[in-house]
Amino acid sequence: MFDIKLMLPVFFSIFLAELGDKTQIATMTFVAGGALSRWGVFVAASLALVLATFLGVLAGDIVLRFVNPKVLKIIAGGIFVAMGFWSVYQGVRG
Repeated sequence: MFDIKLMLPVFFSIFLAELGDKTQIATMTFVAGGALSRWGVFVAASLALVLATFLGVLAGDIVLRFVNPKVLKIIAGGIFVAMGFWSVYQGVRG
């Protein structure tokens, strides 16, 4: 259930994907606003990410009942590539 060798790629993939994204910018904005303590923002943001991850795991489990894992990996890879191209396009576009 908890094989660290299998968990590390998941951890690093998610960690790197989350660095510098809109979630961090929003979190910095809440801290800068000062209405809530740093720890309050940390706890609220952490709970939001845990809930979003739980929903992703739940959705993935449901989808895997109907879609071949190999096909799902290809679709997920395609979505990530498309998001990367979209990000580059938005950056070039200005």
